[in-house]
Amino acid sequence: MADRIILACTVLLAVVYLYATTLIPSLEIGDPLGPKAFPRLIGIALLAAAAMLALEMWRERKKGGAKVDGAALFDPAVLKVLAAVVIWIGVYYAMLEELGYVLATSAFLLPLMAWFNRGKWLANAISAVGFAAMTYWLFVALEARLPRCLLPF
Repeated sequence: MADRIILACTVLLAVVYLYATTLIPSLEIGDPLGPKAFPRLIGIALLAAAAMLALEMWRERKKGGAKVDGAALFDPAVLKVLAAVVIWIGVYYAMLEELGYVLATSAFLLPLMAWFNRGKWLANAISAVGFAAMTYWLFVALEARLPRCLLPF
């Protein structure tokens, strides 16, 4: 049931998001793709993720889908982890301008990865710093401005 709710919410979010991208005004000068290209890619990626989840759910149902007891939706332990992640996201947003994108994103991802992927410190550190550096490079290549703050690049 949780998968169906996630699927429905993802599809709804993607449709609303893609509709919102049609409201972005087009510019007559500059890049021919304009400011709509990147938001549309995000919307398409959301729809692709929803399609992959639907395919996974369909395959599981076709196999006979062994029932696995998962955590209840309102389990206090799940709610505590969810609340901690939401607070951590708030701290990340608050520190983004202060630390800059690469340091703040690395500092944000490392504890989350350490919690959800326990015992693999080296892989977690490489993934967190690598993701922050690669996405920073991608945004710089797309000429988007991200907070630099403490780092010289």
